[in-house]
Amino acid sequence: MSLSPGKLWGMRRLADAGGRFKMTAVDQRPPIKNPIKEKLGVEEAPLDQVQAVKRVLTQELAPYSSAMLMDPTGAYPAAIDLVSPAQGLIVTLEDSIFAETPGGRLSSEIDHWSVAKIKRLGGDAVKALAWYRPDADPEVCRKQQDLVARMGEACRRYDLPFVFELLVYPLPGDAHQTTDYVEQKGKRPQQVLDSVKAFADERFGVDLFKLESPIPAPDVPDPEDAGDPAARETQAWFDQLGEAAGRPWVMLSAGAGMDAFRRVVTYAFRAGASGYLAGRAIWLKAFQAYPDLKAMADGLRAEGVPYMQSLNALTDAAATPWFAHPCHAGRPLMEGDTARFRETYADFGGEA
Repeated sequence: MSLSPGKLWGMRRLADAGGRFKMTAVDQRPPIKNPIKEKLGVEEAPLDQVQAVKRVLTQELAPYSSAMLMDPTGAYPAAIDLVSPAQGLIVTLEDSIFAETPGGRLSSEIDHWSVAKIKRLGGDAVKALAWYRPDADPEVCRKQQDLVARMGEACRRYDLPFVFELLVYPLPGDAHQTTDYVEQKGKRPQQVLDSVKAFADERFGVDLFKLESPIPAPDVPDPEDAGDPAARETQAWFDQLGEAAGRPWVMLSAGAGMDAFRRVVTYAFRAGASGYLAGRAIWLKAFQAYPDLKAMADGLRAEGVPYMQSLNALTDAAATPWFAHPCHAGRPLMEGDTARFRETYADFGGEA
């Protein structure tokens, strides 16, 4: 599996010098907007307050990140000046609002936003999330797949890495109903695995998977207890997850607690993951201090940053460099005839 020049450069920009991803997400919308409106007692979170929170998160956490994930409404306009040009920049494409239909959820892109605009502003990669259940209505699955294929094609056209996130969710009639951006309680590992398999096909153009734990994070056992049958079974599920991805992958936190997420990434690194792209596991505790932004910043320095530093140390010690993934190892990373690079490199219209 080789990469086009732009995708190769983007992947390098997202990782540290060793090829490992230590990426922080501040693109969350409902997980930040909802607590703000509840604390303020208003029906809609004021944009200036959302942006103020994201600025604090970026200011305190960006220095410890190989890349930052930002949305074009809250984080990027308010805090891009706090991101070092030496860091990678991932920009969100998907809308946080989805359609809940009888057959399953339908995702969409942010209005007035596109891969082309992400390219123009200097983004190093595009991130998109799609809700997916392989056992949802076949028409819903088809529409979700078509959406992701269009996103992947746009990333190919503009030569940006496509970072793709998957989340399973409850169908009507399932227990643990929620529309929040949290891990589904009671999810089955096979649902997660089959979702990844569905989008591993090259037609979707995924360069880096951002994946949830196949086991609900609170139920993930201690990975250091080698004699625990549950630990062995959990590792087997993570191993299958990495095999299904078929390309570099990182773990998302989906609102998991600090201890739980550390257990999750330990299993993931043993299965070949190349790092993490997480938000709430790092900053949620400090966010509880809102609307006191100073207390929030103090909380990040006291607990969020040390936690992130411990994750980074674990990543250095145990994660697989993305370029060492079996899909890349031993193969030229950049595709095409390097002797005729100028002639063969395609422009945005697809013409060489």
